[in-house]
Amino acid sequence: MNAPTTLQELMPAAEQGRELQHESAHLHVTGEARFTDDLPELQGTLYAAIIKSPIAHGELIGDGVDRTAILATHGVVAVFTAKDIPGENNCGPIIHDDPFLAAGKVEFVGQAVAVVVARNMLYAREAAAKAKVLFKELTPILSIDDAMAHQSFVMPPKGITRGEPHDAIAKAPHKLKGRTETGQQEQFYMEGQITYAVPREDGQLTLYVSTQHPDGNQREAAAALNLSTNDVEVICRRMGGGFGGKEGNASIFSQSAALAAFKLQRPVKLRVGRDDDMIITGKRHDFRIDYEVGFDNDGRILGLDVMLASRCGYSTDYSGPVNDRAVLHIDNCYYLPNLHIISHRCKTNTQSATAFRGFGGPQGMFGVETVIEQIANKLGKDPLDVRKVNLYQDPAASGNPETMTTQYGQLIEDFVADKLIGQLETESDYRARRASVNAFNAANKNRKRGLALVPLKFGISFTATMLNQGGALLVIFMDGSVSVNHGGTEMGQGLNTKMAQVAADGLGIPVSLVRVTATDSQKVPNASATSASSGADINGAAINNACDQMRVRLAAVAARMLGCEAGAIEFVAGYARAKSQNGHSGSQVAWKDLVKQAWMDRVGLSVTGFYMTPEIKYDFQTLQGKAFYYYCYGAAVTEVEIDTRTGEWWLKAVDILHDVGRSINPALDKGQIEGAYIQGMGWLTMEECKWDAKGKLLTHGPSTYKIPVAGDVPEHFKVALFDNQNMRRTPNRSKATGEPPLMLALSSYFAIRDAVSASADHKTLVFMQAPATPERILLACEEAKRAATS
Repeated sequence: MNAPTTLQELMPAAEQGRELQHESAHLHVTGEARFTDDLPELQGTLYAAIIKSPIAHGELIGDGVDRTAILATHGVVAVFTAKDIPGENNCGPIIHDDPFLAAGKVEFVGQAVAVVVARNMLYAREAAAKAKVLFKELTPILSIDDAMAHQSFVMPPKGITRGEPHDAIAKAPHKLKGRTETGQQEQFYMEGQITYAVPREDGQLTLYVSTQHPDGNQREAAAALNLSTNDVEVICRRMGGGFGGKEGNASIFSQSAALAAFKLQRPVKLRVGRDDDMIITGKRHDFRIDYEVGFDNDGRILGLDVMLASRCGYSTDYSGPVNDRAVLHIDNCYYLPNLHIISHRCKTNTQSATAFRGFGGPQGMFGVETVIEQIANKLGKDPLDVRKVNLYQDPAASGNPETMTTQYGQLIEDFVADKLIGQLETESDYRARRASVNAFNAANKNRKRGLALVPLKFGISFTATMLNQGGALLVIFMDGSVSVNHGGTEMGQGLNTKMAQVAADGLGIPVSLVRVTATDSQKVPNASATSASSGADINGAAINNACDQMRVRLAAVAARMLGCEAGAIEFVAGYARAKSQNGHSGSQVAWKDLVKQAWMDRVGLSVTGFYMTPEIKYDFQTLQGKAFYYYCYGAAVTEVEIDTRTGEWWLKAVDILHDVGRSINPALDKGQIEGAYIQGMGWLTMEECKWDAKGKLLTHGPSTYKIPVAGDVPEHFKVALFDNQNMRRTPNRSKATGEPPLMLALSSYFAIRDAVSASADHKTLVFMQAPATPERILLACEEAKRAATS
């Protein structure tokens, strides 16, 4: 779809900006890439499985399990409960309210109660399935509405008030009230949760974990076993996907395996099947969004009052920052002069909702985009025109100094959404396609088409300021080859490929000389999770810092070899060159020879790099300040067709224009954009978590939980990169591409909504929850037709 098209794109002028293939692509396609389960097992390896709670809420009786009966099961070696944990029983990443093995009570169906260890993985799983959990059942709270009624929350509400929203709504020419909902979403990574725990000498442990946060797994395992952090090493070469689901949730399994290995002094592997993985781990937060809006004849929002309520599950997990980010992204690209927003974080007897690509931002944006669409329907306008009239504006043009300042008080300094929307509107031929869609709908009774152009603005930085730091280790060997280690984790997104390109340009050498090694908590300590779309920014900057230091060392060596000043040395294309007086390259020395001489001169050939994101000043209590280092922008045009008799729908065409700054690797960025759109489309249109009345997840495998597949991608799927560069000093002036493109898929939902509206000739408002499954589309069409004729 977006392969390199010209020779110029492949020219090796510099490593950054080249469309290099993923560093593990050849290993992936040949089956040689080693994931955690592919590592050779040591002699004496045992296997673990999780004994799960069968109820949503209850008190455990005794240990919660019958140890004697479990130990009598064929092949079983040991069973461990919370009472066997020598240290802290916690896998909560922020607030320590989440035991990795239930202690005294269970709070959701699937909660880990005990770990059973056996000689064979099949034996362990059979024993876990047969084990009886001993409990006294209590009444659970399962839904957002139930939690709101019982005032059940994992933490206090937060909110923002700007201007005089209630007065502005009261005085507005037009008003609307409504409610919408977004669903949960399973991360559905290809490689499930897994840890291989190996005891070492003197009480030490090495954990091979499929994880986005090795530092978190290291600290939590050490705390659980009463060890020092330096006694535990966590290694992750690669993951088969993460999407946030392996940021905090990986600790449930890494600590369980670590406990068993530490107690038995034998290697222990814990690999959960897909069903257990989905039953035990958290999903994307689902939201209830209530709104009241006042607006003028042009659709300009004059006042907006929003209530957000999310299902957080039984513990806090990442619900604080996820819900904060939803509040911070309720504006999307729009200036909201008078706003009141309150965010409720509901405690329910379900899995703790956790991180998922976008981290609350998509839910907040969904809310305001729903409001935009309702306004357009009410006024009979094209939603794009309502979006454009509400965009942030340069104060010089608006005459109002606030029109480029967010509701949390941050001045937007890099706003390009207006230009990007204008370019996509032209290049996608939006107006002509709108006319074509209208003509199709006029000519067809049962088939209707919809079209939507939806923009995005997504802030980049951890909202927890202390996490905005990264480290790197750079090592040069005597043959000139280079090893780089950094705190980020490779989960298929191509981070290590980009980091190799950054290091190569930092040293002025071909990328073929650089190898990025497995993430290791003993090489780069105290690393932040690879999340918040920060991986390339903070780790690439740390690598640049290491390269800067190394160039200073090597420049002195090259200067002695070439008989010039160190300041005259430049590193280009595998050579250290002395600039001549006229600015042209003079004498030079090959990289390999320079490195060998540096070793001979006893110059250190290893260095650590560090980076901290500057300028961040944000108060997470008041939700005010400079929360983000910069913003990413994008927009997508989506065209769909629905059958109003069945609710079936087809994705006809997608056009995307996305801002990645000056790309380090355009091929990888385009791949991230494509994948993010499809994943977001899945969340909004087909992926649905279904529960029974007792809190049991019914959709816990691919037979019952539908994710998009290749056949769902239309032939017309165009991705273009917006011509821009980051105004901030990021590697290559690039921008993050991990999370922002997921919000492009909002256009898929709103295109379907547009088609539903067309089924009633756009004569009424449309109320349709997400995901827009065929059932919901059918019911929305029927309701819209009924409302239009009543």
